[in-house]
Amino acid sequence: MRNIRILASLFILAAVASCTSLEPGQVKVDEGILQGTVSEGLTIFKGIPFAKPPVGELRWKAPQQAEKWDGIKQAIEFAPAPMQGGNPVAGKSEDCLYLNVWTPAKTPDEKVPVLVWIYGGGFSFGSTSDPVSDGEMLAKKGVVLVSVAYRVGQLGFLAHPELSAESPDKVSGNYGLLDQIAGLQWIQKNIAKFGGDPDKVTIFGESAGAISVSMLCASPLAKGLFCGAISQSGGSFGPTRPTTYPGENMKTLKQAEADGIEYVKNHGASSIAELREMPAEKFIPQGWTMPGGWPIVDGFVIPDDQHKLYEEGKYNDVPVLIGYNSDEGASFSWEKTPEQYISGVKGRYGEFADALINAYPVGDNTVPKTARDLMRDAAFGWQTWSWARLQSQTGKSKVYYYYFDQHPDFPEDSPMYGHGSPHGQDVAYVFQHLDPNNASKSDLEISEAMGIYWTNFAKYGNPNGEGVPEWNAFSDETPEVMYLQQKPHVGAVPSETALKVLDAYFEWRRTPNGKDWAK
Repeated sequence: MRNIRILASLFILAAVASCTSLEPGQVKVDEGILQGTVSEGLTIFKGIPFAKPPVGELRWKAPQQAEKWDGIKQAIEFAPAPMQGGNPVAGKSEDCLYLNVWTPAKTPDEKVPVLVWIYGGGFSFGSTSDPVSDGEMLAKKGVVLVSVAYRVGQLGFLAHPELSAESPDKVSGNYGLLDQIAGLQWIQKNIAKFGGDPDKVTIFGESAGAISVSMLCASPLAKGLFCGAISQSGGSFGPTRPTTYPGENMKTLKQAEADGIEYVKNHGASSIAELREMPAEKFIPQGWTMPGGWPIVDGFVIPDDQHKLYEEGKYNDVPVLIGYNSDEGASFSWEKTPEQYISGVKGRYGEFADALINAYPVGDNTVPKTARDLMRDAAFGWQTWSWARLQSQTGKSKVYYYYFDQHPDFPEDSPMYGHGSPHGQDVAYVFQHLDPNNASKSDLEISEAMGIYWTNFAKYGNPNGEGVPEWNAFSDETPEVMYLQQKPHVGAVPSETALKVLDAYFEWRRTPNGKDWAK
């Protein structure tokens, strides 16, 4: 009889083990079992839900914990992009809160460092399915690569008094940032099951993704969710302004709520409840529009002016690797004549216009790169320089500063003569997705160096290692910048004299007179 009981017990244990054992390419997360694909030494999972679909009554609410599922969920295709203008590769839907994982780990106990990608797109566009940010090549360099989706445009950033009133935190508007935080929380709970190390998570992004990285570094809600941050053409250190410009994009909650009231009225609704009943296609524009398409200083997700927070040491003090491209202005400057340029500078910068026109001079009949660099620096250069200086002064963690300037030496008769590296060019270099048939030897060398630097930073908290030139940390005493230009090499802060003129403007904007003038 005793032997029969022992055999029965063994049978039950075997049955339980067979029910919970995982096949190749499977992972069990908190919500259930996922089936991914195994390819070239990686296991890849696409379209993993990290929150409930933000639809119906959950439209314009903080993300809610994902629901559990029975059986095995196929995680082999990208989920749709968030609702936006245009036609993303994987389609678009309000049901968009999914992430993707590329892991080189063979077992769950390997503790591989994790890189988390946050896409750009002006907070109005973007997708994790863009081929240029496919994680395969970086994962093969020894990291778990995760890409996280978030709501964009009006669905991601609309503020309104009714939305603030129904929120337990009495704020509205930063739903897209809350999505990113929810994704990072899910990673903390589950990434070890993919062989990743939850104690070695580095966030990185470009453009709006890099601005998001900057904001997450300043948000108390993101504390402890990552140990390093990489910003490619980002930063958010400008003061709030009712009329926004690149580099002065932020509004207060009160200003954004007033915009939201007008937005609801303009779409024929009398309340948020009515707008929730309306199909998203009815009010999602095809272009870049405000309000509702940019994060705000809400006093909760973003507690205050980020420059002030960093001056006071109130931020998530982690190592950062930050930089921008040499000709960002080519992507954002619309002025075609010197007269248009001068008029635009005077309209935006007031009493500082003349000094800035001298610092960023225009040609007799052209708007050359020297003038375009004002837009570059207002939106990206000054933000990065300020971030580097503030953190090196008030923080304990190191700052690594770069300048991406990889392009051919265009001849004088070329329409590209005098141009540098435009906004977004760096992404394909980082993700190792250059077309070898169209890339030069130095392009491939710079791409390889960036891949090594970025993954070393995720592994060690600094970018240095075998096969790449030494990259020293930045400080006011040693203001060294890594130039990613033909070959990686150290140089001075680009346009530092002009940056100091721009810095004087931003400092004035924070004074009572500067605040009143901006109104």
